[in-house]
Amino acid sequence: MSKALSIKQLLLLAFLLAGLLPAMLVSFLSFSQASNALRKEILRDLQTSGATVATDVDRVMFERLQNVHSWSQLALMQEVLIGDVDKRLSVFLSESQKSYHQEYRALHVLDLQYHTIASSRAAQIGRTLSRPPFWFSVSVGGRQLQLSKITQNILMMTQTIQDSSTQQPIGYLVAEFNWSIVTKLLNDAVNQQAAAALLDDQNQVLAASVHWSEKRHSLHVSNAVQGKVGLPGWHVHIERARSVAVAPVHRLAYVFLALLAATLLFSLLLVRPIGRAIIQPLENLTRFVRGFHQHAQALPPKAGPPELQELAQAFEKLIQDLETSQDNLTRAAKLAVVGEMAAAMSHEVRTPLGILRSSADVLLREPKLSADGHEVLGFIISETERLNKLVSTLIDAARPRTPHFNPLDLTQLIYRVMALLQSQALAKKITMRFAQTEVMQVWADQDQMTQVLMNLLMNAIQILPAQGQIALRLERLNANMVLTVSDNGPGIQVGDQAQVFEPFFTQRAGGVGLGLAVVRQIVHAHRGEISYRNSEMGGAEFTIVLPTVQPASSNESEVK
Repeated sequence: MSKALSIKQLLLLAFLLAGLLPAMLVSFLSFSQASNALRKEILRDLQTSGATVATDVDRVMFERLQNVHSWSQLALMQEVLIGDVDKRLSVFLSESQKSYHQEYRALHVLDLQYHTIASSRAAQIGRTLSRPPFWFSVSVGGRQLQLSKITQNILMMTQTIQDSSTQQPIGYLVAEFNWSIVTKLLNDAVNQQAAAALLDDQNQVLAASVHWSEKRHSLHVSNAVQGKVGLPGWHVHIERARSVAVAPVHRLAYVFLALLAATLLFSLLLVRPIGRAIIQPLENLTRFVRGFHQHAQALPPKAGPPELQELAQAFEKLIQDLETSQDNLTRAAKLAVVGEMAAAMSHEVRTPLGILRSSADVLLREPKLSADGHEVLGFIISETERLNKLVSTLIDAARPRTPHFNPLDLTQLIYRVMALLQSQALAKKITMRFAQTEVMQVWADQDQMTQVLMNLLMNAIQILPAQGQIALRLERLNANMVLTVSDNGPGIQVGDQAQVFEPFFTQRAGGVGLGLAVVRQIVHAHRGEISYRNSEMGGAEFTIVLPTVQPASSNESEVK
């Protein structure tokens, strides 16, 4: 068993908690707020950079696609029909490629068999152009422009050249776009502490800045490239290293840790004098309590804080109340002995009651007994039965017997009790209904459960008017058995329902009010619960919930 903390230790702990907890809470909140604000600012900056570079990518792609589309519609492109014999088309392609500096690696005009008719690269003329696999197409000026997969940092853009008179395809204009232009846009958008990449709809990297592969545990944002071109699912992804981003917050954390250390030191210095001022009066109070009985005239200590003085007076009053309570307990013990004697005497009363009942039965068989004699003997028999039941009820209430748990078919027991009370119910034309064929077994004391059912049904029969109805229902609910006994009698007023199971509470003339109290004792002894409510039939409804599992206290001898 661990040793309890002393008041000094508790005070030290209290001061530490009182000083450190608020400081830790303030530090945590400040750190959290600063971290969130900085993170939002970083994300906002990344968002702006991402939107800018996404716009730039869209602008560059739009301009290049517009170039290819507009060139394919020039009248000069009709030279493909005569094989560019005068080389005008090749000169145009070469000058156009040079005018855009590094944005185009080469420009080609092909026939329908992909033979090069004209090109900004003279060595390519007359050869078949090898094109990478088709990637996707976009609509430019109402016509589809095809893009091939990026190969060796080149994106090929292909636009069909149509005959100006028949509008039939006569060749292709192919532009080899320098993809490093997009990479340069990404590098220009970020510094060494961040990285950017252009991703497709499958999150595959199409272009990336220098430091892209080095990023780990980073803050990031994405911006879709959805401008004039409408590229399918392309988006710019920008990241910044978290360790670099939150470095100012880490420095702030060190400041708060220093503040916590200073608070801890201050609490240690402050607790000693305050603890001494509180503990000394407590020690005086302890000596007062220990020596109270040896020194009847001892007075509680007057020094110390007002709360401790009040505590000393409360101890003095408590000791006086304990002496009074001791006297009351002595009187209660004497009353308990009287109750035990009364319970023993109640058993002795049964003997003369039995003699009176037997004598009355003998006299009833006399042939010359007058009508008045029959009436008097009937009174004697009914009153002895009533007294015998009263004695039994008193004994049950005073000395409830511990139940002997055994497997009990509750369905069969209900039918048996109903059969025992059938004659009394028929006398008042009362109908008892219980339709149950399934075996419902619980662990219970058969005699005590019989007493419970007898009390509930007898109460209903006695209080119901002629042609009343009693309904019994038995059902399983998880690991419990639920028995409901309801009737269509007057029921119990709402104001009296709280005391229905209290001893000596009764609504029936001549009743003692112990029957339902005994029922509750038995049900609780069986680890169950009993409750009351007004039934749907208009009268009373008692519900008993009993567990179906074997109690831990039962043993093999009880089962046998």
